[in-house]
Amino acid sequence: MPQRFTILIPDVLDNADIEEEVFGDEYRILTPKALEADEIPAETWAETDAVLAFHELSFTSEVLEGMPRCKVVVRNGVGYDNVDLKAAGELGILVCNIPDYGTDSVADHTMGCLLALARRLTMYTESIREGEWKFAIDTPPHRLGGTVLGIVGMGRIGTATALRAKAFGLDVRFYDPYVPDGTDKALQVTRCDTLHELLAEADYVSMHCLLCNETREMANAEFFGAMKDGAIFINTARGGVLDVEALTDALRSEKLLAAAIDVWPNEPPKEGPLVKAWKNREPWIANRLLVTPHAAFFCVESIEEMRIKGAKEVMRVLSGTPPRNCVNPQFITHVRAGDHLLPHLHRIRPL
Repeated sequence: MPQRFTILIPDVLDNADIEEEVFGDEYRILTPKALEADEIPAETWAETDAVLAFHELSFTSEVLEGMPRCKVVVRNGVGYDNVDLKAAGELGILVCNIPDYGTDSVADHTMGCLLALARRLTMYTESIREGEWKFAIDTPPHRLGGTVLGIVGMGRIGTATALRAKAFGLDVRFYDPYVPDGTDKALQVTRCDTLHELLAEADYVSMHCLLCNETREMANAEFFGAMKDGAIFINTARGGVLDVEALTDALRSEKLLAAAIDVWPNEPPKEGPLVKAWKNREPWIANRLLVTPHAAFFCVESIEEMRIKGAKEVMRVLSGTPPRNCVNPQFITHVRAGDHLLPHLHRIRPL
């Protein structure tokens, strides 16, 4: 059977076994595993009908203009900061993401962080390492039941986290001005009308918002100042929502008891005062900061689901079917995959 479409997976993968099973013989898949766009020949970009992109490359207007046949760029992941949405839209290229593949994993990871810090697991482990064997510590844990978890952003992951937290008896409250009325009633949780209201009430604050101009460095000095004394902060959302300097001050001053950070503004995180103190196990931060390497999404099943859904999204667009998760409809005036998709795209509310 002749190969009709060329699919470029430019970064991360050198084995497209999962995608090959989804696409079948009608598609040619290229996996150059590049770290920079210019490592891929111009001829390859020019013959590409669709891109399945990870996070290594930036899809600037220049890169996008070098793909005259490309109809869709699917970002294999949730975030799409590395794609110029406006430039793609003006060229008629749809940009899509996979917003739900890691929902369970990130919610599980969030609860793992919360439980580890709430039950003082890092403190107990370190005290045993140092030769002690006692349950009494200077900052004893509190029963989870009845304490308040404040969720910033009640989307898919925020909702999944809320359901898990309720099972532990936590009083779940959230702030998200964009979810419809009734969300609180459907989930049997409490909506807070303002962010400051949520922060003042919560014993644990967990970030689950997307990164945009409104949320960039949302967790800043004012944010931490509004939190309860001795609260715990968790970020498994996007690194850019966090002001690391403000977090450092909140931990050093003991405004916060502890924090768990999976995502940072720069990754790996810069060797600033917080990271340096943590690595050196300085007394003021010892056992109070839990760090994971942007791993909340990661498990065998999540990666497989992401890759399958990404391939299926490409197939939908190339077959002239509306995509499920287009993230640049506001910039689309014509569609390379067919202008019959325009009415569908214009019904999508931009993320």
